[in-house]
Amino acid sequence: MAVFAITYTYAADSAAARDEHRPAHREYLDGLSGQGVNLCSGPFGPEEAPGALLLFRAGSKEEALALTEKDPFRLQGLVSEVAAREWAPVLGPLAEHF
Repeated sequence: MAVFAITYTYAADSAAARDEHRPAHREYLDGLSGQGVNLCSGPFGPEEAPGALLLFRAGSKEEALALTEKDPFRLQGLVSEVAAREWAPVLGPLAEHF
């Protein structure tokens, strides 16, 4: 299985709705963590454009993207753009876990 770096760009003016749906969003991603799919995820910093990075283990880019479709943030229309790129970690303390 490969690792994919998935980026979310949050929809404009969605901060309040993200706050409302964040518990369900995190519960969904935590479930994927328990399955060994979500390796790590979180929002970009406050000085960055609103969005998030998710590292998923999946069999293909299409599979990785499909796994985001049931994320409550996506179901509620809070993500305006999703992109996935295969990522090959080779150096650093985290690389040995992949």
